[in-house]
Amino acid sequence: MQTGEPATGNDTMTGDIETLETLSTDYKESMPADLRETKSFDWYLEALYEDPKITRNAHQRVADMFDYYGTTYDETEGMVEYLLASEDPLNDGENTFYGKVIHQSIHEFVNKVKSGARRLGPERRIKLLLGPVGSGKSHFDKQVRRYFEDYTLRDEGRMYTFRWSNLCDVIKDQDPADDTVRSPMNQDPLVLLPVEQRQHVIDDVNERLDAPYTIQNEQALDPESEFYMDKLLAYYDDDLQAVLENHVEIIRLVADENKRQGLETFEPKDKKNQDETELTGDVNYSKIAIYGESDPRAFDYSGAFCNANRGIFSGEELLKLQREFLYDFLHATQEQTIKPKNNPRIDIDQVIVGRTNMPEYKDKKGDEKMEAFNDRTKRIDFPYVLSYEDEAQIYNKMLNNADVPDINVEPHTLEMAGLFGVLTRIEEPDTETIDLLSKAKAYNDEIDEGDDIDVKKLREEAAAKAEIGEGMVGISPRFIGDEIAEAIMDSKHRQRGFLSPLTVFNFFEENLEHHGSIPEDNFEKYYRYLETVREEYKERAIEDVRHALAYDLDEIQRQGEKYMDHVMAYIDDDTIEDELTGREQEPDETFLRSVEEKLDIPEDRKEDFRQEVSNWVSRRAREGEAFNPQDNERLRRALERKLWEDKKHNINFSALVSANEFDDDERSSWIDALIEQGYSEDGAKEVLEFAGAEVAKAEIED
Repeated sequence: MQTGEPATGNDTMTGDIETLETLSTDYKESMPADLRETKSFDWYLEALYEDPKITRNAHQRVADMFDYYGTTYDETEGMVEYLLASEDPLNDGENTFYGKVIHQSIHEFVNKVKSGARRLGPERRIKLLLGPVGSGKSHFDKQVRRYFEDYTLRDEGRMYTFRWSNLCDVIKDQDPADDTVRSPMNQDPLVLLPVEQRQHVIDDVNERLDAPYTIQNEQALDPESEFYMDKLLAYYDDDLQAVLENHVEIIRLVADENKRQGLETFEPKDKKNQDETELTGDVNYSKIAIYGESDPRAFDYSGAFCNANRGIFSGEELLKLQREFLYDFLHATQEQTIKPKNNPRIDIDQVIVGRTNMPEYKDKKGDEKMEAFNDRTKRIDFPYVLSYEDEAQIYNKMLNNADVPDINVEPHTLEMAGLFGVLTRIEEPDTETIDLLSKAKAYNDEIDEGDDIDVKKLREEAAAKAEIGEGMVGISPRFIGDEIAEAIMDSKHRQRGFLSPLTVFNFFEENLEHHGSIPEDNFEKYYRYLETVREEYKERAIEDVRHALAYDLDEIQRQGEKYMDHVMAYIDDDTIEDELTGREQEPDETFLRSVEEKLDIPEDRKEDFRQEVSNWVSRRAREGEAFNPQDNERLRRALERKLWEDKKHNINFSALVSANEFDDDERSSWIDALIEQGYSEDGAKEVLEFAGAEVAKAEIED
């Protein structure tokens, strides 16, 4: 339908649009069926015996949540990857995390939660996410909270609390507005049972529990609920059954951060205005006139620890809080209680997570007066990503989640941006056998079988050398992402329909010194790294142009078969039939070396390489796979370069850099070949001119 045209009675589009009815149905189906229902305590006991997990504590529920959304095991790294982070199933992958180091951090975090679920100690500690700005710690913390909300909506993650009802029937001074009062701490209904009777139930359900942990609950009722319980027991002459049947209703509890229910994010305010009541709650002044100041009913359970009960407390920039303010965390963690001013202690049950950046951590770590607090934290490092292809995935996700203009991101653009970021984060290797670029490639799993590079050793050396850990300093993905965004908009303003690495490099260089988080002492070093990345891109651009100008699948297959025939004869100390004369002759060492030298394989390593490709061919033969050099990255690269050497003397290099020969048939075929590699037409012209000039210059020098 064109804009401005009136709708007609024959409009058939209604089946393609959402209606209020379908939206309402979808919403209703996403909510628990018993969300609005009230149950009896008897019902809760029966449900508890059927499914003991409904009374799990916060650590146990969060631990199960991570497993619920799925896991994979990385045998190489010896770690579990959790799909809520690696695939983000709730949001179709919109908020995925990339990089082995990040998934290692998540694995470590979950292990601490699971240890806490088994009461091994971490349940009484703050899980402190430590990392530089933009490393993903806040993103991960938010992801955990969002998934916890979803998990508690599902039957597998359900939890319940209770509310007091008909209170005015018994308690004469009860405000009619408080005739029904919800458990102010959203406590589990199990705490309504006295400790001895409660333990009988716990012993029973633990025998039925299928879990790596056991149920425990020694909490006391919060002061307000304790007040109601005492009054009601006195009225019913200690008949607990009468109290629970006449005045307690069981209700479903769903975590909701916006409602500050089971989830709370605490942010530091002005240091001069910090008040412990923000954490522990305060007097409810509207109730003082009704109940009196010392009455437990006149307390407002609005503190962050109160709101987070049964779920997750998230402390943003936690170590920016005043030292005295942080002392409130001591009891909250070690004793799992809070002590509001002029009020009884309150038991709490929550996973306490804190986040902090490097400067605050260093400051508090060196403060002797913070020893007790530091002893109650479990640090989980969240470093920057150290694999540049994983880093590129972060930028790709950024673009996919945004309204990006119609622009083609040219090959290598995001990878080279990621490489620049990684070079600023990894420690310079001490050994002379490997430089920083080679180390970055090793971290990116670009290690050939013949390379004598021990990545594990590199990581260990870097960890020992770094002040806190490798990847904890360097350029933030935010800076790189911002410059990519600026480069995109600049390209659109200049009516360029593509974004190339050369444009991004220019923005890095122009804005490096304008970024407030980059120390001035690092400028010279970072400019040097940028030149390293430019050189790396030049090699890749030339490789792409070589591929476009000299690529011939049939010729590469023929040369590959010839190479393998001569390799097998060399290994078996045999002869090979000459293609022209038919006579038996020794393997052609000149030909073999002409291929191997394209990978810079020295004379003393040639046998290792030949054995490597021989083993590869033998494995494929056993698996019933035909020989195809395209399937071996190193061999393919060597053969392509060999073919380039054979053909380059017949190529008109001036056409590569001449702006006046765009209509030339040969040049057009080169552009088409680059387009097949992912370039736009204008991007292909740019890389031809850039790489062609470099190749032509090298030919002249030769």
